[in-house]
Amino acid sequence: MVETTPKQRLLDTLEGKTSDRPPVICMGGMMNASIVEVMNSSGYTLPAAHDDADLMTSLAGAIQAQTGFENLGVPFCMTVEAELLGSSIDKGSLACEPKIAREAFASVEQVVYRDIDEMIEGGRIRTVTSATGKLSRSHGHLPVIVSMTGPVSTAASIVEPMNFYKQLRKNPAAAHRLLEYVTTLLIRFAEESVRAGADVIAIGDPSATGEILGPAMFREYAVRYLNLLTEAVRKLGAPVILHICGDIEMVRFLLPDLKANALSTDAMVNLARLKEEFPQITTMGNLSTYALEWSSPEKIALQTGKLVEDGIDIISPACGLSTSTTLANIRAMTGTVKGS
Repeated sequence: MVETTPKQRLLDTLEGKTSDRPPVICMGGMMNASIVEVMNSSGYTLPAAHDDADLMTSLAGAIQAQTGFENLGVPFCMTVEAELLGSSIDKGSLACEPKIAREAFASVEQVVYRDIDEMIEGGRIRTVTSATGKLSRSHGHLPVIVSMTGPVSTAASIVEPMNFYKQLRKNPAAAHRLLEYVTTLLIRFAEESVRAGADVIAIGDPSATGEILGPAMFREYAVRYLNLLTEAVRKLGAPVILHICGDIEMVRFLLPDLKANALSTDAMVNLARLKEEFPQITTMGNLSTYALEWSSPEKIALQTGKLVEDGIDIISPACGLSTSTTLANIRAMTGTVKGS
């Protein structure tokens, strides 16, 4: 009997096929596992690995080897796109993730629209795609996931956020033009990533929650552009994982409209109930990152086991991991799934 590889298990699950057990992954980007313990023990550290393809490759490999997650995920932040589009970035430190230091534009109307084909050749996209290629060639049995910032969050990272949200209502024509622009850039990023060897594209769009946007604007801006991006990626032959932060109740009825292969949710979401209500949705998540940081391995194993028992399709952290999360807790999570 041929043993199922982690890559095949994840791809089968994302295609809606039955597998021997759920994959256990951490998709990178806003949900990466570059914890201090791994970086200190491996010697591959941030912030240097944000800009160096060889270091990015080595750190992604060390994370997978030490944590037991069944994938390789790059990059390790949500600032690649915003930096390319002109925002100032604070690259952070060993224990602090990068953040937007200053948005490029004060308002939607002030956005300068540059040639995307020229932009795609610059910035850290080439670092990410180079690392993707190296990981794909050296770890054929593991899925390589390239994580991208979703359209609304990218837009809110280049335009001052409060002004951006106001202009979604006050100037929808300009808002749509901006979102079409950033979505086109994200599609090009995805094309380059898949060409380099990415098996899966993950999208994290924390600024596009129902709590922030409300149902009407979630439909008009989040669903519309997430689906535009998702459908373009799926035409490339790669499945898509979408993570939505926060409480989904306000937009729950819109979730079936999303075209992603799997939906990842925050810890407050009852995934078993979501799966029962919408059996067509491939569910992913959603072990509390607070628990992963502060709980014990024994409790983590129990909580993970409950997710497996509930039939959650893909097991993963519920959101971004704290860099002080312990390896013991992460291994309790991954070990429980693998022993299921």
